Amino acid sequence: MAATCESDNLYLGFDFSTQQIKVLAINENLDVVYEKHVQFDTDLSEYNTHGGVHIHEDNITITTPTRMWVKAFDVLLDRMKADNFKFQNVRALSGAGQQHGSVYWKKGSRDILKNCQPDRSLYDQLQDCFSVKDSPVWMDSSTKSQCAELEEKIGGALTLAQVTGSKAYERFTGVQIMKIFQTNRESYDNTERISLVSSFAASLFLGDYAPIDHSDGTGMNLLDIWTRSWSEKCLEICGSDLASKLGEPVHSSQNIGTVSNFLVSRYGFNPECIVAAFVGDNPASLAGLAPEQDDVIVSLGTSDTVFLWLSHPTPGLSGHIFANPLNKKDFMSLTCFKNGSLTRERIRDQYAGGSWEIFSEILQKTSQGNNGNLGIYFDIMEIQPTAQGIFRFDSEGKEVAMFPPEIEVRAVIEGQFVARRVYAEKVGCHLGPSTRIIATGGGSKNKEILQVLADVFNSPVYVKDVPNSACLGCALRAKHTSLGPDVSFSEVAKETQPPLLIASPDCSSDIYLSLCERYTDFERKLQANQILGSKS
Repeated sequence: MAATCESDNLYLGFDFSTQQIKVLAINENLDVVYEKHVQFDTDLSEYNTHGGVHIHEDNITITTPTRMWVKAFDVLLDRMKADNFKFQNVRALSGAGQQHGSVYWKKGSRDILKNCQPDRSLYDQLQDCFSVKDSPVWMDSSTKSQCAELEEKIGGALTLAQVTGSKAYERFTGVQIMKIFQTNRESYDNTERISLVSSFAASLFLGDYAPIDHSDGTGMNLLDIWTRSWSEKCLEICGSDLASKLGEPVHSSQNIGTVSNFLVSRYGFNPECIVAAFVGDNPASLAGLAPEQDDVIVSLGTSDTVFLWLSHPTPGLSGHIFANPLNKKDFMSLTCFKNGSLTRERIRDQYAGGSWEIFSEILQKTSQGNNGNLGIYFDIMEIQPTAQGIFRFDSEGKEVAMFPPEIEVRAVIEGQFVARRVYAEKVGCHLGPSTRIIATGGGSKNKEILQVLADVFNSPVYVKDVPNSACLGCALRAKHTSLGPDVSFSEVAKETQPPLLIASPDCSSDIYLSLCERYTDFERKLQANQILGSKS
C-alpha cells in the first residue's frame, strides 16, 4: 500500500456485506493506503452465524442479528484506532450494505442514537434499540405469499416492474416489511424508523437516522424509479404509516451531514468529516469499476452478472432497474444468471480434460458462430428464463441430443454470451461504436473466452481487476461528494487505473445477430412447452 503523510486527506469506503465489515482508505491520488475487516463468524463467534447469517428451521427464513452489526462496527473502529489510523485526516466517508436487508429501530431510538456517549461502546448503548432483533437479509425467501399479494394489488408483475424497476422478489424489502406488518404487528407498530442495511450503517456514523438513497431504495419494490419518490400505492399495500417509517429518500451523492460527536470524541474524527449517503453493494461495486456511460460490465463468476448504465431503460419481468448512484438522472440495470463459471467448468472437465489451456485451444480452432449450432446450458434452475436442462440445436434449428466435443466447448460460451446480450438489449442497452465491455471475475482471466464475448457483443472487451470494488467505489463516492455537486463522478474516477483492452470483435456482426434471434425464439418456444431439452 502507498505511504500516507500526516497532512494527507483520506477518504473511507465501508462495506457492510453478508459475511464481514470491510474498510478501505484512499488518499487524494486515489492510492489505497489502508484496509481492515471484521469477519462475523470468527471475530464475533458468540452469535453463532454461518456465512454471516442464521438459517431458520424452515430453511427459507434467513436473518442476521442486528446488534451483531453494531458490535462489529465497534470492533472495526477499535482495530483501526489500535493501528494508529489517522481518523483526523478523513475528509469524507461513505459505505455500502448488502442489498435488501432491513433494520427496525424501536420507538425512542433516535434520541439514544443522537446522544451516544464516547466513554461507552455503541453496542452498549444501542443493543436494545431494535423492535425486530433479527434483520431479514437478501438470502431470505419466506415471502412468497406477500409477493403474490403485492403483484395482484398493484395490477400485475409487469405493472410493478414498470413502477419500481423489478417484479416482486422474495428478498426485496417491501415484501419483507409486509411480512412483519402481517405477522408481527406489535413490533411493526413499535418501529420508529425502517432502515436498509446501507442507511443503518450510515446512521452509526451520522448519530442520527440516515436517509435511504435512491439506488438502494430501488431494490425494495417501493420506490418509483421515474420520480425517485416512494410509490404511495406500494406503501399502502406493504404496511400502515410506512412513509413516515422510511423517511425521504435522497440521491446517492448527497452529503447527509458530518460524523457524530461520538466518533469525534471516541476516535478523533475531524468534526467536519462529511458522510455521503450509503448505497447498496451492487451500486457500490459499479462505482468501484469507474465506468463510462456506454459501458457494459460483465462479471464472470459462479453466477454471471451484467451491469448497465442506462439513460432510457425498459423495465420488464427479467432483471432489475435501479437508480444510478453516479448520475442523478440515469439508471443502472442488473441482470443475474445462475449458470456461470460452474457450467463452463463442467464442460471444460468433460471435454478438455479439466484444462483451460486445452479449452482455449478448442475455442481458437472452432469458427465464430459455431457453424450455426446453438447450445443453451442450464445445469441448475436458471433465473432468466426459469428453466433447467440442456438444449442443443443444429444449424437448421433442429433439436439434437449431442454435439461433438469441439462444438460443445464453443456452444457453452457462445450460448451464455448470446443470452447475456439478449437480456441486456431487453432492458434498454443499445450497442454502438462507443460501447465498451468491461469484464471482471474469474472468467475474465481467459483471453479466448473474452474474444467470444467481444464477437458476440460486437464491442471491444477490457478487463479491470478491482479487489474490494464496493469499498473502493464508496471511497471514490465519498471524495466525489466532498467536491460538491458541480464535479462529476467521472472527473473523480478518471484518475483510477484504466481498464486494459484484451479483445476486439473479429467477425461479421450478422453471425451473432442471427444467433440472438434464434435464442429469443428458443425462449418463446420454451415458454410454450415446445422444447424438451435433456439432462446431459
